[in-house]
Amino acid sequence: MKKLRHSELLDIRGNGTDERKPHDRIYDYDVYNDLGNKRPVLGGEKRPYPRRCRTGRPHYTQGQDESCRADTDWETRATDKIYVPRDEAFTEIKEAAFLRELVLSVGHSLCTLKFKDMEDHKSQSFPSLAAIDALYEVDFRNQPSQSQPHTHAEIAGVMIGFVVDELERLLHGAHLPEEICRFLKFETPEIHDKDKFAWFRDEEFARETLAGMNPLSIQLVTELPIVSEVDGPSLITKELIEEQINGVMTAEEAMRRKKLFMLDYHDMFLPFVHKVRMLEDTTLYGSRTLFFLTGDGTLRPIAIELTRPESQDHGRRSSPSPTKDEWRQVFTPGSSVTESWLWQLAKSHVLAHDTGYHQLVSHWLRTHCCVEPYIIAANRQLSRMHPIYQLLHPHFRYTMEINAQARQMLIDAGGIIESAFSPGRYCMELSSVAYDKFWRFDMEALPEDLIRRGMAVRGEDGKLELAIEDYPYANDGLMVWDAIKQWASDYVKYYYPGAKDIIDDHELQGWWTEVRTKGHEDKKDEPWWPVLDSHESLVQVLATIMWVTSAHHAAVNFGQYPLAGYIPNRPTTTRKNMPPEMGGPDSKEMRAFLEEPERVLLDTFPSQYQSVIVMLILNLLSSHSSDEEYMGTYQELVWRKEEKIKEAFDRFKSKMVDIAAQIDKANMDPKLKNRNGPGVVPYVLLRPSNGHPEDEKTVMGLGIPYSISI
Repeated sequence: MKKLRHSELLDIRGNGTDERKPHDRIYDYDVYNDLGNKRPVLGGEKRPYPRRCRTGRPHYTQGQDESCRADTDWETRATDKIYVPRDEAFTEIKEAAFLRELVLSVGHSLCTLKFKDMEDHKSQSFPSLAAIDALYEVDFRNQPSQSQPHTHAEIAGVMIGFVVDELERLLHGAHLPEEICRFLKFETPEIHDKDKFAWFRDEEFARETLAGMNPLSIQLVTELPIVSEVDGPSLITKELIEEQINGVMTAEEAMRRKKLFMLDYHDMFLPFVHKVRMLEDTTLYGSRTLFFLTGDGTLRPIAIELTRPESQDHGRRSSPSPTKDEWRQVFTPGSSVTESWLWQLAKSHVLAHDTGYHQLVSHWLRTHCCVEPYIIAANRQLSRMHPIYQLLHPHFRYTMEINAQARQMLIDAGGIIESAFSPGRYCMELSSVAYDKFWRFDMEALPEDLIRRGMAVRGEDGKLELAIEDYPYANDGLMVWDAIKQWASDYVKYYYPGAKDIIDDHELQGWWTEVRTKGHEDKKDEPWWPVLDSHESLVQVLATIMWVTSAHHAAVNFGQYPLAGYIPNRPTTTRKNMPPEMGGPDSKEMRAFLEEPERVLLDTFPSQYQSVIVMLILNLLSSHSSDEEYMGTYQELVWRKEEKIKEAFDRFKSKMVDIAAQIDKANMDPKLKNRNGPGVVPYVLLRPSNGHPEDEKTVMGLGIPYSISI
C-alpha cells in the first residue's frame, strides 16, 4: 500500500515539462506569466507572488521584454480553456449553474447597453441618477433563485427563442420588447432596496467599514501625527481632529481612548498615481480617511486627505511637461453646500480605493490566489487517504477551476478588473505589492488579523477584546473561527495522539514544506512560518486555511452585488480629478463644479459601460450554485465512518446552528446600530446555514460555503 501511495504521488507531480492536457491529473507550480501582452510576470524576486498551477502553455516572445506574451497567442486566448487537473474541474451541475448566471448577466448587460458600437461609448457618463435607477427592475429583488437548470440543454431551452434572438436583434440596433427588457434588467441590490439614499449618507459610508463587503481594512490610529513612510506627515493635524470632534476631548485623548480609526490607502496607492493618470479616462490619488468612534458605537467620518505626489507629469502627451509640485488637500463634511459636495466627491475617490483594494487584496489575493498553493501541495504530497487531505478536501473544491477562469477573463490584461477597477492596468501589480509588504500566513487567522490592525487585543484570559464592540464582521467571525478551530482540534487529536506523531508524518511535513518553499517560494525564508511540531501549531495552520477558504471568502464575496451592485454606493474607479486640484475658484473645472455639482459627480463615477460590466461580474460572483456545500451541513463520507470524528463533526454542526441563532438575535437588537435600524442591511455574510439554505430570503444569508467556488 505504501508503494502504491508513493507511486501515485509521483505520477501526480509530473515531470515539469510538456503542455498539460484536459485529461491530465498533474499538479505543478508556475509563476503568473499568462496575464497577457506586456503585463509583468508576477512571482520571483522582482515581483513576489504566490504560485499558480503550471499549464505548460507557451507564453512569451523571445524579445527584450520577457514579460510580453506573443500577440498571436494572446489573440486566441479568449477561446482557450486553461488547464486544471481533471479532479479540480467543475461538475456538470456546477458548470451549468455558472453558465446560467453568466448568460443571464451578459443578457442584462446587452439589454442595458443599447449601443451599436460599445467601443465608442466606453467613456459615456450616466446622464442622471435616475438613469442609474432605471437599470433595475423594481419588482426584481436580489434573492436566491428558487430553481436553476442543471444541464446545458436546459439553459439553451430557457434562452433560445426567448432571449437570444432578441439579443441578436439588439446588436443590430433594434429595440427589445418591454417584457424582455424587464426580464433582463438587473436585480435591485439590497442596499438600494432598503434605502434609496444610503449611498449618500456618511453613516452608511462608515458602517460598511465594519459590516460591508470589505471590513478588513479599517484600523486603529496608534500614533499622532499620522506620518507616511513615503512623504512625511499628514495634513490631518491634531487641531483639525479636535475641530471636527467639537473639542469634546484632545486628539491625544481620543487616540488613547481608542476613538480614532482610519482607512489608509496613502502609501499603497501613491506610487501608482502618475502611472494611472497616463491612462485614458481615469485618475488616482493616495488617500487617508479618518473616523471618530461615537458614544453609540458607530463611526463618524471626520476627514479625508487626498494626495497627488510630486512627479514628472507625462500626462497623456508624447512629451513630458515640467515637474509638478505635490498637491494634497483635506476635506471635511463641512457646513456649506460647496464643502458638502466636495466631501461627497472625496468620498467617491476613497470608495473607489477601498473597492479596488477589496477586489485585488482582501478578495483575490488573500483567498483565491494564496490558497491555490495549499491545494497543489496537498495533492502532490498527501495521498487521498491521508486524514489531513480528507479534512481539507471540501475546502479546496472548485478553487483551481475558478482561479483559471479568473485568469482568463477577470484579472488578465484588458480584462474586467483592469477595465473597471482602480488602479486600472496596474491592478495586479498592486496586489503583488500588497503580497510583498503585508501578507503573512501567521496573520491570516482572524484573531491575529484583528490584533495586527489594532481592532482587538488579547486579554489576560486569552480572549479577544474588540476596540469597537459593535463590529459585526469581527463579532460573527470570532464565533465561526472558534467553532472551526475546535473542530480542527478534535480532528487532529484523534489522528495524532502526540507531537511525535505529527513530526514523524512525512507526508504531512512534506506538504507543509512544499507550501512554504514552492507554493509561496518568494517568502520561503520568512521567520514567521509556523513549524508543525505540536498539536497547537498543526491546529492553528489547519484552522487558518479552513477559515480563509470558507468564512473569510464568504465575508468578502457574497456581499458584492447586494452592496456594490448600486454603483454610487461603491464606485469601482474614478475618472475626474477633484475640482480644487485643477485650479483656483476661477478655473474652468471649479466653475463647472459650482454650476452643476451633480454632473461632476456623475462624470467622476465609472462610465455607463464600466458600471454595467461591474454589475455583470458582481452579480455572477455573488451567486451560489445549486450543489454548494455549506459549512456545518455537508460532511465527507469518511468523517461518518469514524465514530469519534462523527461525534466531533456533530458538535461542530450544532455549534454552527447556535451561531446562526445568535446572529439572528443580534440583527434584531436595536442597540447594535451597525446591524440594525431604518434602512440598515442586516449583517448575515457570516451566518452559517441552518441546514436549509433554500429557505433563506437573501443571497447573503444562504450560508458559508466550505470552499472558494465562485
